[in-house]
Amino acid sequence: EYDVVVSSGEQVTSGLLALTLQSMGCKARSWLGWQLPVKTVESHAKARVDAIDSPDMIASLERGEIAVIPGFQGISSDGRVTTMGRGGSDTSAVAVAAAINADRCDIYTDVDGVYTTDPRIVAKAHKQKAVTYEEMLELASVGAKVLQTRSVSLAMKEGVRIQVLSSFLGDDAIPADELPGTMIVSDEEMDQLVEKGDMERQLVTGIAHDKNEAKITLTRVPDKPGAVAHIFEPLADASINVDMIIQNVGRDKGETDVTFTVPQADLARAQALLEDRRDDIGFNRIITDSQIAKISVVGVGMKSHAGVASTMFRALSERGINIQAISTSEIKVSVLIDEDETELAVRVLHTAYGLDAAEGKA
Repeated sequence: EYDVVVSSGEQVTSGLLALTLQSMGCKARSWLGWQLPVKTVESHAKARVDAIDSPDMIASLERGEIAVIPGFQGISSDGRVTTMGRGGSDTSAVAVAAAINADRCDIYTDVDGVYTTDPRIVAKAHKQKAVTYEEMLELASVGAKVLQTRSVSLAMKEGVRIQVLSSFLGDDAIPADELPGTMIVSDEEMDQLVEKGDMERQLVTGIAHDKNEAKITLTRVPDKPGAVAHIFEPLADASINVDMIIQNVGRDKGETDVTFTVPQADLARAQALLEDRRDDIGFNRIITDSQIAKISVVGVGMKSHAGVASTMFRALSERGINIQAISTSEIKVSVLIDEDETELAVRVLHTAYGLDAAEGKA
């Protein structure tokens, strides 16, 4: 019933927008999630799009009607309204674009594109003309708030290009090739842009930061098979996402310290779950720290170039910034540092990777 309530706002707004378009002389109609329908895998408040049956909507579009579709919602296999949680409207838009084989999906938000870092921290941060799906996924997962990971993941799966634009642009029509936002594209399309000279491939695409994580350390965990599973199984069952994980060499033989991060909002719940499992896990103490930040360097150029991590570590050390933990992927390096040093770290790394002077490149 909660999903029915929270989805009502989008339904009302869709009808109002359709009425407004009609008053302007446009042919328009609203399509609610159950009318298309947007079929979802049932998980209320966190539903995932499974399929969209769009023949009726396509026929409506072919008649010249504007389709006004509420985002964020769908219908389960048993006919119940479901909602998709945070970022659900972006995911809905990408799913509809894929269903009708659209050339691209334009998403209007409160920023006008993807920047090399937060321009509120680094005045020289600049907007990227294009980034790849992989880069956007990594940036979204480590703190960049332009798009949610689910919408980017779906776009990559379905091959839908996403254009990120500002909701506060003027009313003048802009040709597609002159859109002022950032295009999210495949690796192949990015390579084509580079070959044409429209883009210049950078080693690093962006620097992201996230202050919404907390660190948990369990001391003197028995160093034996199954011990780590006992730690993370209850967290997974409670839908608590664990990010960076480090297993340290213990002070005593047969014991180890395990450190990991969780969302700050889940810290108290995670701590309580672990305390309940203390006897099963066998740890000595729980040490928590919510005054941390995760700083991440992202770029597909890392796939073919060595030294990205060492540049990061050297630049931070030269400014006296201590690294508490490290994690990597094929195109990302993340570190944990004290929260108070977040802005300094972002500025230092933006300069270290030459992004201050890279305006207009990608």
